[in-house]
Amino acid sequence: MTTNPFADGGMAQEAFAEFGTGELAYVKKVSDADLHRMFPGADLDGVDQPVWALLSADGSPILLTDSRDAALANAMEQELEAVSLH
Repeated sequence: MTTNPFADGGMAQEAFAEFGTGELAYVKKVSDADLHRMFPGADLDGVDQPVWALLSADGSPILLTDSRDAALANAMEQELEAVSLH
């Protein structure tokens, strides 16, 4: 049985969408398909893999880089707590 976490006075969807914004960032290894989805108009031909993204809590891209360490360092510089996505 699937339940709705927003029913019965739970967290409003708008509040959940903003949860962690400005505090959390996600580090994710990005596939070629993800790159084109995140940046639909960008010329990404010749971009070497792997590419790592630092994403805000709402999924908005903050940074693309060629190393996980660089993404983590950028999160620290911006005083964001970084978590990994697999």
